[in-house]
Amino acid sequence: MKTAVFIAAVLLTASAAFGANSADVVGPWKTEGESSLVEFFNCGDKLCGKVVWLKNPNYVAKGDGPVGMQKVDLKNPDPALRKRPIIGLQVIEGLTPTGKNSWEKGTCYDPESGNSYQCKIRLESPDRLEVRGFIGFSLIGRTYVLTRKEKMASTQTNTPHP
Repeated sequence: MKTAVFIAAVLLTASAAFGANSADVVGPWKTEGESSLVEFFNCGDKLCGKVVWLKNPNYVAKGDGPVGMQKVDLKNPDPALRKRPIIGLQVIEGLTPTGKNSWEKGTCYDPESGNSYQCKIRLESPDRLEVRGFIGFSLIGRTYVLTRKEKMASTQTNTPHP
């Protein structure tokens, strides 16, 4: 009995020290400037994210795309993917838990530039998530801060910001 309690205590301590709880991150997060919402979800044993809302779901400037048309992945380097709508587009994939409140070894895709980056995230507080995109070394990159958005009834919508 003592051995079973000891093993359970060791496993609980190890998972608290080394395992990130994806449930703490799953759900919608507001991007900087509140221009979009990215919803994190479990994809197998990894963590992924997709765009579920845009403040401006249609093009408003001629230089960005056809005015009035729904925003699509126009700058994707693969021409076959350039008609994918931004809303619903998976932009973060493959994040693996690496420690308490952190996930790494994923990729982030920026539909505004068409570039993909290595990615890692860290839950700094219950309402603050730092997303780091980089090439090669994480020292050379950029950190984006996302803030928690309460769960929405329907996340795949073009309605005004809830």
